[in-house]
Amino acid sequence: MSKYGDKAYEAFFKGYNCSQCVALAFAAEMGLTEEQALKLSSGFGGGMGRMREVCGAFSGAVLVLGALYGNTDPALKTQTYTEVQALAAQYRARSGGGSIVCRELLGLKQAEGSPVASPRTADYYKKRPCPELVRLAADLMAEYIEQHPRPAADAGQEKGDAPV
Repeated sequence: MSKYGDKAYEAFFKGYNCSQCVALAFAAEMGLTEEQALKLSSGFGGGMGRMREVCGAFSGAVLVLGALYGNTDPALKTQTYTEVQALAAQYRARSGGGSIVCRELLGLKQAEGSPVASPRTADYYKKRPCPELVRLAADLMAEYIEQHPRPAADAGQEKGDAPV
């Protein structure tokens, strides 16, 4: 477990969606304020706007990956996609659900069909794997960062500076 995983886990219990939890944990590393990270990631929760598609925690990790290691050269798309697919394979293997799809991780046959977020009750928190999934996604990104050090110029951004 990492400090990023702990921060993401704690954020879930404050009411943030899965994507926001992961993005928030890495806000400073992305050169963003917490508010900016929360806003950028807000639509990815609930498997993209509560449609129960790609898991919000995984989407948050991909957002962080792009902010820290992404590129602006169309010729480098394959490099980015390769890294995302490798991250997805690790997430599938370690999530306990073998998936990156929200509804599958939640054990749903289909999405609920409503954009209305579920109330955060004690029962909600007991049933959901989400707190552990946001921890996993953040821990995977922390491991990735440790294994792929960024150049000092990229890593030394001040909070609020534009990401590289």
